[in-house]
Amino acid sequence: MSPSSSSREMPLRQHIEEMRSRIIHIVISVIIITIFSMSFGIRPLELGNSLLVYYPYPDPFHNVAIQITKYMQETLLPPEVKLIQTAPGQAFFSQIYVSILIGIIASMQIIIKEVYGFISPVIEKNTKKIGILNIFLPTLSLFIIGVVFSYILVIPFTLDFLYSYGQAIGVETFLNIDNFISFVLQFFLGFGIAFELPIMMYAVALTDVVDAKF
Repeated sequence: MSPSSSSREMPLRQHIEEMRSRIIHIVISVIIITIFSMSFGIRPLELGNSLLVYYPYPDPFHNVAIQITKYMQETLLPPEVKLIQTAPGQAFFSQIYVSILIGIIASMQIIIKEVYGFISPVIEKNTKKIGILNIFLPTLSLFIIGVVFSYILVIPFTLDFLYSYGQAIGVETFLNIDNFISFVLQFFLGFGIAFELPIMMYAVALTDVVDAKF
């Protein structure tokens, strides 16, 4: 019996164990990066006259998640919109959401590797000449392009459009930090996953569930 046929005939229990093991690897990676994002910040160090080197430093009140949140606040929100906190824990939980997103994006290479490793026996005969790099690079690139597309074009336009109604009736505009972070993260994940559609359809075609023409 060939290795490929034995992998295809793997009992259901072994498939579940393999999937569990791969999910654990993904979760551990996301957790480690999430904790780092909430515990460390990035600080510039000037070397010489113009050379800047950025290094991590432990500071939970100026961590990576807070730095990214401040940057999103400055670049995404219209000038007249004020970001507020209406409950003590909202800012803290918002940083958890941002840190988890950072963990997911930074772990994409591991996520792609584990997913590809799990489904590779099904598409093994069609992917021998393709290689994991030719799957990994487009998958990661499309996800990042989707996030950047939503950040540069979709989110600023949507916020300006929605808050123009507040300006029309002359009301002060405030935005809860929890709602702002949830709004932005939904767009990031939504567009990141939506831009993966070509890869998803390609993988489905390799499993012979549908043909390439469809």
